[in-house]
Amino acid sequence: MSFEDSTRTPRPGEELDAARLAGYLGGRMPALTGELEIAQFPSGHSNLTYLLRMGGEEFVLRRPPFGTIPKTGHDMHREWTVLSALAGRYPFAPEPLLYCDDPAVLGAPFFIMRRLRGLILRRDLPEGLSLSAGAMRTLCERLVQAHRTLHALDYRALGLEEFGKPQGYVERQISGWSRRYRDARTPDAPTFEEVMAWLEARRPPERGAALVHNDFRLDNAVLDPLDPTRIIGVLDWEMAAIGDPLMDLGASLAYWVQADDPPELRAIRVEPTTLPGALTRREVVALYLHGAGLAVEDVTFYYVYGLFRLAGIAQQIYYRFYHGQTQDPRFGPLVQSVRVLEATARRAIAGGMP
Repeated sequence: MSFEDSTRTPRPGEELDAARLAGYLGGRMPALTGELEIAQFPSGHSNLTYLLRMGGEEFVLRRPPFGTIPKTGHDMHREWTVLSALAGRYPFAPEPLLYCDDPAVLGAPFFIMRRLRGLILRRDLPEGLSLSAGAMRTLCERLVQAHRTLHALDYRALGLEEFGKPQGYVERQISGWSRRYRDARTPDAPTFEEVMAWLEARRPPERGAALVHNDFRLDNAVLDPLDPTRIIGVLDWEMAAIGDPLMDLGASLAYWVQADDPPELRAIRVEPTTLPGALTRREVVALYLHGAGLAVEDVTFYYVYGLFRLAGIAQQIYYRFYHGQTQDPRFGPLVQSVRVLEATARRAIAGGMP
């Protein structure tokens, strides 16, 4: 039985021009022959991801969504730059192959990487797969260690010294996401004003600078199908930056829903982190901070930031649905997720990270 991500015919309105793309590939990868086959990976709410088959080879193409998108979001060149820098230096980075910024090809910038075949865990385990409590714990520990390994890299040695501005990163993230949330807010979404004011008033000092992924989570990890506790890849680098690594940790914690969380929070989870053996958020933080001289309680700010940022991402996507810029039915319920995230942030402000 295969547990690899399945593909489907591209959704209406998200088709690619196969003839133009085949011509582009033929001019840059002349060894490829035969007909180009295109399928779409149906999961994900951000950039669109396609499987390309041609000449016996398999590739993955990433492009921005169709319709109006945030000016600073869905940056294909950013993802390409990071993957190129990490090639051979971070064992979980996919191999980038081609980048194209010519809109005449597909109407938007895109890049192509070699397909990394493996298992990706979504909200629930695929039918036929089970993980013991010990295996689940091992997988969680390895994910945290992979995150620490990324932050331990010398971004200057990677050639990414000019990639971002680490000074003032925390302030820019709070002010930037506050602006983006207000711009994307629809009448049926919460204001988040109390949370934004709390974050602004309690901004901590910078805790150093590292290459941050900004979407480091379990369902962006590719696992070995023969040993699902072994991570073989990390995907979705479109929001990578140089900044405070604890902000990156907070962004990841926002996705980490545990078994004793309120039902409404468990209802919007996207990862199987409620399974027996999974680390709790506090265990994730303790493992990440081991030897860092910080306490788990020091991470509450970053957790609240992560919840707010995740709500901002969801609200930007929902904005497109609300205004009829996309018909994808998955996007309609996102406003309810935004409401749950706002309530969760308020609870954390009142009582600390649970």
